[in-house]
Amino acid sequence: MSLRFLYQRLNPCFASRMRQSHRLLSSNESPSLDDIHMTDSCIKRMKELQATETSPEKPLLRLGVETGGCSGFQYVFDLDHKTNPDDRVFEKEGVKLVIDDISYDFVKGATVDYVEELIRSAFVVSTNPSAVGGCSCKSSFMVKQ
Repeated sequence: MSLRFLYQRLNPCFASRMRQSHRLLSSNESPSLDDIHMTDSCIKRMKELQATETSPEKPLLRLGVETGGCSGFQYVFDLDHKTNPDDRVFEKEGVKLVIDDISYDFVKGATVDYVEELIRSAFVVSTNPSAVGGCSCKSSFMVKQ
C-alpha cells in the first residue's frame, strides 16, 4: 500500500475531526463545570413570573448566600430587575440567574430548581458541590473545608 493512497484515504477523516473539534473549542455554548444550572421547572416558573410582570424589564432570579440557617449558611432567592458590577449572570432560554461574586464561591456548579410541595413552593438549590450537608428543607447548608 502506498503512502499516497493511505494519505488520500485518511485525510477526509482527519479534516472532519479537526472541523468538529474546532467547533467544540470555539463554541460559546459549552458549559463549564462551575456554571450554575437551572432545571426546566425553574425556567418554567421564571417565565410564568416574567409573563405577569407589568414593567418592560424582565425580572431576574437572584441567588445569594448568607450566614445563618440551621446548618451555617443559607440560600436567599429574590426577584431583581438589575445587575450589579460584581454579579455573574447565567442565562438559559431567556431566563437569567444572577449571583454576586462572593455567593458564587459557595455555589459553583450548583443546580437551581423550583419545587412545589404540600407546605410550600419555592426556588431551591437541589445540588451543590460545595456543600457537605444541610437541612431537610434545602434552605441551608454546610461548606466543605
